[in-house]
Amino acid sequence: MFKKILIANRGEIAVRVVRACRDLGIWTVALFDASDRDSLHVRLADECVEITSPLGYLDVQQTVELALATGAEAIHPGYGFLAEREDFSAACEAAGIVFIGPPSDVMAAFSNKIHMLKAAAAAGLTTPLHSSVSFQADEEDVYMAQAKKLGFPIVVKSCSGGRGRASRIVYRADELQRAVREAAAEGQMVFGTNQLYFEKMIRPATFLDVQILGDQYGTLIHLGERDGSIQRNNQKLLSEAPAPGLTPAQRARLHEMALQIARLFGYVNAGTIEFLMDSAGQFYFTEVKCRIQVEHPVTELATRRDLVREQIRIAAGERLGISQEDIRIRGTSMACRINAEDPWNNFLPSPGFLRRFRLPGGPYVRVDTYAYSGCNVSARYDPMLAKLNVWGETREDCMQRMRRALQDFAISGIQTNLPLFQRILDDPDFIAGEYDTGFLQRPLIRAQQEVSDGTLHDLAVIAAVAYQVRLQSQQPVTPERLLQGWHRSGRQLPG
Repeated sequence: MFKKILIANRGEIAVRVVRACRDLGIWTVALFDASDRDSLHVRLADECVEITSPLGYLDVQQTVELALATGAEAIHPGYGFLAEREDFSAACEAAGIVFIGPPSDVMAAFSNKIHMLKAAAAAGLTTPLHSSVSFQADEEDVYMAQAKKLGFPIVVKSCSGGRGRASRIVYRADELQRAVREAAAEGQMVFGTNQLYFEKMIRPATFLDVQILGDQYGTLIHLGERDGSIQRNNQKLLSEAPAPGLTPAQRARLHEMALQIARLFGYVNAGTIEFLMDSAGQFYFTEVKCRIQVEHPVTELATRRDLVREQIRIAAGERLGISQEDIRIRGTSMACRINAEDPWNNFLPSPGFLRRFRLPGGPYVRVDTYAYSGCNVSARYDPMLAKLNVWGETREDCMQRMRRALQDFAISGIQTNLPLFQRILDDPDFIAGEYDTGFLQRPLIRAQQEVSDGTLHDLAVIAAVAYQVRLQSQQPVTPERLLQGWHRSGRQLPG
């Protein structure tokens, strides 16, 4: 087992890795830039080193140099930044440092998205229609011809990303040029590359991903699926496991397809195989995430398995200590991605100073976060503050626990999307488990149409307090103690 690991990331995933390493008795080294000096991962790690490169967390060379300088035996990349860069994995291998993730040749196979999709199709798997070549933002003739061939709507995707960052949905030809420019710029900022490709949009669609683990000795297992169809701009906001609405036969087929793809490319370590399911129940393989997933706590709660710990053990050369028969999906788990943004103002980012940050608690409630009262939320990075994860014996228990946890979560100083999730959890379609990737493109309807007396009472109190605060701010009042005689007498000069 490793003695020291460098964490090449920030935010809640860096905190998550620090804690997993501590459970294993491993010394940790945290990287940070100037804006992250007071972040929680820096405070929790055993050592910390500042990144001085203008590339920040994307600098391959400096990250490897810092790992060597601190004596780290391995690097955990988290997700985003360098996590899916085969050149970073190769640089670690060349320097004699273990990259906690797939080998560079496996990552290279998946980074060539078009080759990957063609290989999957040749193996008998169904894939979405996609562009025959990748391109950059300045190759307008190339991507215009590819879009015309596919027809709209299409999804612009980064060759180093997925359906989240650096992806855009385009419905008309006049929107294409701007979408390509934006996706390329975001891909360069987040992943260090601006290479793109197109995928024909499938709608309506259910977004499903299967968590897998594979060791260096050929053992490969799945840990069930997650439904991530509640999305905005192709980024998952709410995920749950198991996916509602799948029949046992569909679920078994989905899991087998995921293992088939992983075997096809010789996958090692933790990863996620992503699919879309259309209204007819047809599965389409879309891509592989060669890293730990943002939503991994959903699977951890449902299976009672520590995925980050397994990542580290596999990278250290240990055999996978669990078999497929050991994996049992218990109850239902959900995760809400709490972002520093205003959902009622076109999701405007809301960085700033956190005056209050009170976490929810209770049985089977877990919050992964880097934030705390008094910290600053940077404007430079993804607005995610926390992941609120809950588990319940049934889906109904899980939803009710999530409603309570959302009410308990208190954040002030910035705007967040907490109210949006409260609406989602009360929506009739979500309650019934009948939703797809177009869920947030329609108005959210409250399940309870009649307003309760308790709600009216709360609104009246809020209005009264707001009125009083506003009144006092407009009409300053001199405190009573300053009007008393002793105060005036005390300020008189001696006669």
